[in-house]
Order: sequence, then C-alpha cells, then structure tokens
Amino acid sequence: MTIIRSLLLFALAALAEIGGAWLVWQGVREQRGLLWMGAGVIALGLYGFVATLQPDANFGRILAAYGGVFVAGSLAWGMVVDGFRPDRWDVIGALVCLAGVLVIMYAPRG
Repeated sequence: MTIIRSLLLFALAALAEIGGAWLVWQGVREQRGLLWMGAGVIALGLYGFVATLQPDANFGRILAAYGGVFVAGSLAWGMVVDGFRPDRWDVIGALVCLAGVLVIMYAPRG
C-alpha cells in the first residue's frame, strides 16, 4: 500500500509541476497572458506541497527519485498535450530514469 501511495504521489507531483511549467511556458512563449502564468505558478507551488506527502522522510531521496518521474512525465505530457513524438533514445532514456526511481525509492534497505 505504501508503494502504491508513493507512486500516486509521484504522478500527482508530476502533473502539478509539469502542468505548471507548461502553463508558464504558454503564458510567456505563446503569449497567452498573466492568467496562464499565474495558474502555472500556483500549480508549481502545489507540486512543492505534494512532494512533502511522500512516506519517505528523506528530502534528497524523494527529489532524486522524482527527477526520473519528471523526465518520463515530461515526455508523456509532450505526447498527450503537444503532439510530441519521442524517438527511441527518448524512450530508452525515460526507461533508464524510471529504473532509477525504482532503485532509489523501493530497493530493500536493511
């Protein structure tokens, strides 16, 4: 149950951070305005709170593992929202990152 909760929190954190960054990007690069940028800043702030809900108490471990989730999530976001098509190296890199998440977060520690 703890691993499932942790994975769900990583997914929620990715949605908040990647979505927030995308909203800021849209506000600035696509000139959609201050509302988009403000919504992005709020979403980015929510990401920070979601990360604190992880069951593991080690900030460095959580952020390091989340980096792998961010990499894979960013590619997935690009595919779904922007029509991005990753090449095989993008996919391989994302899989390596996700393997790192599993090792960092869920390897047995004695």
